Amino acid sequence: MNELPIALVTGASRPEGLGFAVARELAVRGHHVVLAGRNPDRTRALARQLAGEGHSAGAVRLDVTAPADVAACAEFLRGLAGRLDVLVNNAAAMPDFTATSLLGADLTEARTAYNVDVLGSWALVQACLPLLRAAPAARIVNVSSGAAAQIAAGTGLREGVRSPGYSLAKYALNAFTATLAAELRETGILVNAVDPGSVATHPERGDDAADRSPAEAALDVVHAATLPAGGPTGALLSAGDPALRA
Repeated sequence: MNELPIALVTGASRPEGLGFAVARELAVRGHHVVLAGRNPDRTRALARQLAGEGHSAGAVRLDVTAPADVAACAEFLRGLAGRLDVLVNNAAAMPDFTATSLLGADLTEARTAYNVDVLGSWALVQACLPLLRAAPAARIVNVSSGAAAQIAAGTGLREGVRSPGYSLAKYALNAFTATLAAELRETGILVNAVDPGSVATHPERGDDAADRSPAEAALDVVHAATLPAGGPTGALLSAGDPALRA
């Protein structure tokens, strides 16, 4: 296992979710994948599923908002191989799915989204940085969302902001990505955000017929996670971006 590149994928406890699809694709490409999520029974079951398919996989409990979990996850990875080649920050919270306005937003829900989507990713990067530095060509991918474009539109926005807490959190995650990439520019670690588009991962909410499958969307995330040296860094890459097909 120590010879295989090590990849940690957060938010990977749902069989129909993007995180699991990303983990599977990385495993297919020869990584040892560590599935991380708040429900260890689910992540272990999915890791066993991948192992049953002939892949190298493990699992770790991780609530990205819990400092003890973040520290324990980094220690687990340190014991596994002493390095981390790929970090995919996929864990996300969208508690304000039905909200349609900043002014009417529930700030408790907004704090939850920010704590998971931004501070959780930030904390995990800090904890795993020594392991990322120890890898020959580490990659960090933050999974963004088209919801952030509502915030980027600013005064050009014609309607209220849907899922305002989530949208602002993903907008902040994009800014975090660019700033982190600048701080790591001399290390060889590439840091990018990927907007995978609308993905059919929540049948309970009523996925749209035009939504991408998790397997299709995962390809964009995995391309960003395996970019060659000299690839883009600090970018927000979207489905169909030429950089994701290089």
